[in-house]
Amino acid sequence: MVSRVRVWLNRTYAENVFFMDQLRRNPADRAVEIHATHGDPDSPVLAAADTAEPEPEGLSPAAYVEYALDQCLRRGIDVFVPRLHQAAIVAHRADFAAVGTALLAPTPQAVAVFEDKATAYEAVRSVGVPVPPWWRVRNADELRSAVAELEGAGHRACFKPASGAGGVGFRVLTRTPFSLAQLDGFPSPYVQLDLVLRALEQAEEEVDWLVMPRLEQPEVSVDCLTGPDNRIRLAVGRTKHGRRRGFTLHEQWLAPARLIAEGFGLHYLSNIQFRMYGDRPVLLDVNSRPAGGLHQLSLCGLNAPWAAVQLALGEDPGRIVPPFLGQDYAVVSGPRPVRPVTLPAQRTHSAGPLLPAVPAPTTAPPAPDTSRAAAPA
Repeated sequence: MVSRVRVWLNRTYAENVFFMDQLRRNPADRAVEIHATHGDPDSPVLAAADTAEPEPEGLSPAAYVEYALDQCLRRGIDVFVPRLHQAAIVAHRADFAAVGTALLAPTPQAVAVFEDKATAYEAVRSVGVPVPPWWRVRNADELRSAVAELEGAGHRACFKPASGAGGVGFRVLTRTPFSLAQLDGFPSPYVQLDLVLRALEQAEEEVDWLVMPRLEQPEVSVDCLTGPDNRIRLAVGRTKHGRRRGFTLHEQWLAPARLIAEGFGLHYLSNIQFRMYGDRPVLLDVNSRPAGGLHQLSLCGLNAPWAAVQLALGEDPGRIVPPFLGQDYAVVSGPRPVRPVTLPAQRTHSAGPLLPAVPAPTTAPPAPDTSRAAAPA
């Protein structure tokens, strides 16, 4: 009888509910139990998991590793997919292996290279992957100089934190004076250069930003699955142009992604993003973790999360080629349940059952009071 597989996702983004769904719908029809932890009691990943508990706050990276090792031992975790404190966790791969847990994560060297975007750009440029021009800035004078060079070459300047994920902190600089036009419609990524310079001049601490030209669409995110032998098993590009999404196997995107994934030890799942600089693709970003949109590859007949778990367990799925490329599509959101604020009680030993969540009230809400007339407008 084939044993179940127990997978743990630590504090991760809400889209990973789809990652969990795909693990359960694996083509081998193998039983998968998912454990999830998070600092937000309303995270949908807690509701989607088979067992869940809140994460302790304020732990140092070293203390978090001890917490994670204890979780793996108590919960009988076979495969751990770390996002929070990934760098500290992968440095202790042997300790996790000693308690029977495989890490679905890259090498420590890869995490170190790609957690800083400037270091990443230098590294990939050294192996021949094109990157956009960029400046690392820490104060108003450096920002002023970088923007002047970009605008002098006919580019619109933008900036983002040198470390970070998910587009947090990305802004496009404009010299258009602030007016009521900026307060019309939805919030915009555009920010006035003079306001940013003033904020930098008044700040007590330096920033750490990358300034670069705003790159053009299409944006192509290449999802890669790479074995611990540094051989890639799967590479498919997801294209984005405005609202329209699609898929590609064109080598102009896949060849540099393979070079990065195989050359830098991006084992298991990674996501490598490109945009256009003039008439050629250049690197935008590298994520040493599964992308939030990874589940979209299911439209090509692929289950990348399960293939990655197989690799982590030593069950090599071999080279994976999508049986077809899905049609163009758009992304829409939908509701997912959340847990009550009171999480289920933690079980006291690895074999014991988890107590059910506090049930929702079964009594009907009181009828509205109609005895008083509504207040005048």
